[in-house]
Formats: sequence, C-alpha cells, structure tokens
Amino acid sequence: MIIGAGQAGESVAMGLRAGGYGGDILLVGEEPYLPYQRPPLSKKYLSGEWDRERLLLRPDDFWRRMEIEVVTGKAVTAVDAERRTVAIDGSTVGWSKLAFATGTEPRPMPDGFARLRAVYRLRTIDDVDRLRPDFQPGKRLLVIGGGYIGLETAAVAAMAGLDVTVIERASRILERVACSRTSDHFRALHQSKGVRLIENGAIASVSSQDGQLTGLTLADGESLAADLAVVGVGVLPRIDLAERAGLHCDNGIVVDLHGRASKEGIWAAGDCANFPFGGLQTRLESVQNAVDLAEIVADDMLGKTRDYKPVPWFWSDQYDTKLQIVGLNRSYDSVVAKRAERTFAHWYLRDGVAVAVDTINDGRTYMAARKLFEKGVKITAEDLARPDFDPVTLLRG
Repeated sequence: MIIGAGQAGESVAMGLRAGGYGGDILLVGEEPYLPYQRPPLSKKYLSGEWDRERLLLRPDDFWRRMEIEVVTGKAVTAVDAERRTVAIDGSTVGWSKLAFATGTEPRPMPDGFARLRAVYRLRTIDDVDRLRPDFQPGKRLLVIGGGYIGLETAAVAAMAGLDVTVIERASRILERVACSRTSDHFRALHQSKGVRLIENGAIASVSSQDGQLTGLTLADGESLAADLAVVGVGVLPRIDLAERAGLHCDNGIVVDLHGRASKEGIWAAGDCANFPFGGLQTRLESVQNAVDLAEIVADDMLGKTRDYKPVPWFWSDQYDTKLQIVGLNRSYDSVVAKRAERTFAHWYLRDGVAVAVDTINDGRTYMAARKLFEKGVKITAEDLARPDFDPVTLLRG
C-alpha cells in the first residue's frame, strides 16, 4: 500500500517491481490524475508549452502492464498501524507493508487573501487550469513570495505580457535557498524583463470588491492595484494522517536511514519524510529526494537494506536562465564566485570545504560538481582560489 500518487509514490511502486516483487501493489492518490510531474506546473504547463498528457510520469496502459493498481480521486482517511488496514472512501483495505508518500501542502493563505476570487496557488494541475483564464496580457499580477515558485511564475507571466509585481517579505528574494550573490543575479534578471520586485514587503491590508481581489496596501503605505494574485509562500509536509496513526512526526514523518517510520511495517519517502543527513534530521523538497529515498524504501521493503546517503540537487528555470544547485548549503560560512565560460558559479564552503554550489547556465560545472560530491571528493578553498580551477579537470584527476 502506497499513500500518495506523486513522484515518490510512483518511484516506490516502480522500485518494488524492479526489485522483483510480484505481489499486489496499491497506489492511492487524492487527485483525479495518474502520477504526474509537479515542477513543470509553474513553467511549461502554465505557459501552455506542455499539455496535460505530457505531465504524466507514465501512461495509463503502463500501470496495467506492470500490474500496479492506481486508485485516483480517492483519499485515505485513516491508517490503523496495529490492524494493518486503511480506510479509503468508506472501505477498509488491508496491507502487509505501507509507504507514506503524501508530499506537502501549501502554507495557509496570508491574511486577507483567503476566499477571494482571482487569488491562486500553483500546486496541482487543477490550480493551473483555474488560473489560465485570468492569465492574460495586460493583466496586473501580484506574486506573493519570491522563492522558486513565485519567481518561475513571474517569469512565465512577464513573457506572456502581464504586468508583474513580486512581493517578498524577507530582505531578499531566494533568501531561504541561495546566497545573496545568486539573489542579486535573479533580481537583475527579472528587473530587466520589466518585473517589479518589492523586498521587505510587508502587506498591511488586502482590498476587494464583491469578493474579487482589487489590490493591497503595503506597510509603508504604498497601494498596489491588481487583477489577480498568485500566492507562493511555501509548503508544509502532509503529516496529519501519519500523526493520527501514531507515527513520530516532527517537520515531516521521522524516518531512519532506510526510510523506516516509527511503527513496524511503515515507511515514508519524498517531501513528507524527515531523515538523518549530515548529523541533522532533514526534509528535502526535490525530485532527487522523491526518487532516491523512494528507491531506498522499496529496497528495504524487499530486504535489500542500504543507507540513504543523498547528494541533493535542485533546479529552477526562469526565462532562458537555468539555476542548478548541488549539495545543501546550510551552515555555510563563506561563498566563492568562479567565472565560467559564459556565466559563473557560487561555491558554498563550511570550514574551508565546499558543501554546495549554485550554477547559472553552467551545466558543465553542475554535472562535474555533482559527480565530485557523489564520489566524496573534497573541493577546498585552496582549490577554488587557483585561477585555473576547473571541476571537470579535478573530476578527471
């Protein structure tokens, strides 16, 4: 039994089949769609470049061939860890082993936005489909939140001819995920495309007429008119079902290095799982983690136990610029900028050793860094200080 039919749930199911499991697999998802990719929602799907079918991870006949039962449009409402049953749409179903792949859900709407028309999130296919009729040239769009989702949405909107303003309450865009130099690059990029960025943007009040958003007022007194808004202020792990089942939860479902939760026969994978990494419990929101931890879980279910030792990677597409990140930059104490052939990379160091790197339109450095980190090769401040430093050369050596 796999609860959650997203990237992690699909990867657990595929890992079980690839590992030789021949028994029944039930994959249950609340949305009325087969497992699909979420990252393109705010990019290729919103822009209309991709249709719905292209979002699907696998076509319908694939699941039948693999003899994996995918239940869509139904929610698991209760899990009994002792009796090993779940409640699905009023029916009780038994299981021998259970994986939570419940992902995340958007944080609550900021004050004043809830229940207004023309206020949108971008978490599901349906969210984007609801937004599209309003997503028209000349419309005034407010994007609340200057993280990946907010900036990707702003980029697509600007290219579509909307009048875009991004409001970030922190001191700078991308503050939670990147250094100030990376933020500076993307601030300049968006401004060059006509997007207005307001940082330290505290919202004092939201205005509406007959339930329709009309604008907002900032704490400094400035008023902004709007025809629509997209709210992208982060997500929270979906753990309510796991908590009610008695699992240990703390910023996610707490698991060990094999993806095992606190009750026997239960695992968790993907954005909802909080696992040990670098001496700290860690929850990652990424395709890499959804796939890799899911494969660890599938193997452990089959008795092929191995530890989860990820090299995290992330990406974001904005206009013609691709930000690719390798590693986890928490607790870094310095940043070294290195020029590449066409652009640059920002290397994050802790105690003189690189722990992560941001690359901007520099796939060569990104791929080399990823392989170096996977091999455990140390990249030091002394390495980066050399004028001829080249991660590809270091990898070959």
